[in-house]
Amino acid sequence: MRKFFEKIHDFRLLPAFVIISMVIGIVVGKVYGISNFQLTPPIDAIKAIFHGTYEFTVPNVIVLSVVAGLFMMMYPAMANIKFEDLGKAAKSPKQLLIVIFFNYAVAPFFMLLLAKMFLSGEPDLYTGLVLYGLAPCIAMVIVFTYLSAGNGPLAIILVALNSIIQMLLIPVYAKLLLGDIKFDVWIVGESVVLYLGVPLIAGMLTRFLGVKRFGEEWFHKLKFYLDTMSIAGLLFTLIVMFALKGDLILEKPFLIVQMAVPMTLFFWIMFAVVYLTGWKSGLNYKDAVAVGFNSTGRDFEIAIAIAITAFNPTVALATVIGPLIEVPVMLALVWFAKKTETTFFKVT
Repeated sequence: MRKFFEKIHDFRLLPAFVIISMVIGIVVGKVYGISNFQLTPPIDAIKAIFHGTYEFTVPNVIVLSVVAGLFMMMYPAMANIKFEDLGKAAKSPKQLLIVIFFNYAVAPFFMLLLAKMFLSGEPDLYTGLVLYGLAPCIAMVIVFTYLSAGNGPLAIILVALNSIIQMLLIPVYAKLLLGDIKFDVWIVGESVVLYLGVPLIAGMLTRFLGVKRFGEEWFHKLKFYLDTMSIAGLLFTLIVMFALKGDLILEKPFLIVQMAVPMTLFFWIMFAVVYLTGWKSGLNYKDAVAVGFNSTGRDFEIAIAIAITAFNPTVALATVIGPLIEVPVMLALVWFAKKTETTFFKVT
């Protein structure tokens, strides 16, 4: 079993595992025809469970699996963080300023420009793409930073900062870029707690209590299995995401292409510009990677939630397609970062 896990850890084999996961998801989506079902957003589903009103249908269980998959990805990354490193990361004004500038002065308007260029004749897809660009990611960028051997504590500090800022600015940007729309702003706060707070607390407790009771050597041995869980969580999340819209991908592939072109351009250009800005600013590789991913990843959970509550089903569909494109592209950026580390940065 350990030999199989070691294969999962081999980054050269990861693209094959990613493709297999995507295919499995598409097949599952096609078999169950999940796109035909009215899906409940994960946060609403959790609330419904506590109220005893949730229906445990196959599609709804798959939606809940998104939360499980994200936890599997996030928890190991959080458990590997040392408390003292968070304090050091908080004292990084240059990194913080770069992320704030690109996330709030560049990203939403760059996505708006791409929407005008590629989707001006498709109002619903246009709206979905603009929504997708409103808020920076508050979860998976930590995993991508982790996979690329970036500065994990800095990534957490940057995510925490983005969590606070976006709660204040999302309504402003939504009105500025899309007009007068109404949605529950507490959706943002709930997402922060669910996707960031829960795995952060669980990871920190694991490290603190585990090291205190069993020692650092025990945790070092545990790290292999935590790393395995993170990658397995990533592959599982891919299966779930592609299952949710697997039948749609087969029936309307051009819809995916329409969203894929501007989104792929957004992720590659944003990451390259911020990553190279970090290099030119004198950041080391670990910090440049953390800054790059935190300025590139988008908060698809928020985009989907706003689309479902404030727009029609086609707009919601456009935002759901987003992570199907984002996750594989961000994995390609992890590969790009690792391949270019020695080109731009001194190896320490």
